[in-house]
Amino acid sequence: MIGSWPLYDIAIGPDLERNEKQGKAKGIFAIGDHAVGVVALGKIAKGGLASGCVAMGGIALGSVGIGVASLGGLAVGVLFAMGGTALSGGVALGGLAIGLWTAMGAVAIGENAYGAVAIGKCLKGVLEIQLFK
Repeated sequence: MIGSWPLYDIAIGPDLERNEKQGKAKGIFAIGDHAVGVVALGKIAKGGLASGCVAMGGIALGSVGIGVASLGGLAVGVLFAMGGTALSGGVALGGLAIGLWTAMGAVAIGENAYGAVAIGKCLKGVLEIQLFK
């Protein structure tokens, strides 16, 4: 135990003791259907480093990743996002990349946009659409 959290918790599948359909893991290292921890791995993972189908946290890695830095099919990051569709307040890299500061991808939208289709202020691309002067 560290504080009130166990060092690790693993809960996969139905929890018959708690009569729950999916296991809920909570600990410093959490692995389960619903995992919450400093390091969380699961279908739905929340934590400092989260990995799973839906991952939310500081660094999120998943099919859908939401965090400060995010990687995934759909990546939403405060500072950095990389994925098929990447949305970020800072840097976005992906097929469709939308970044307030820099975007790089097939379709890139941002102040600095680099891609086949670049939309923004400072552009490098095959088709360039300047929105701001």
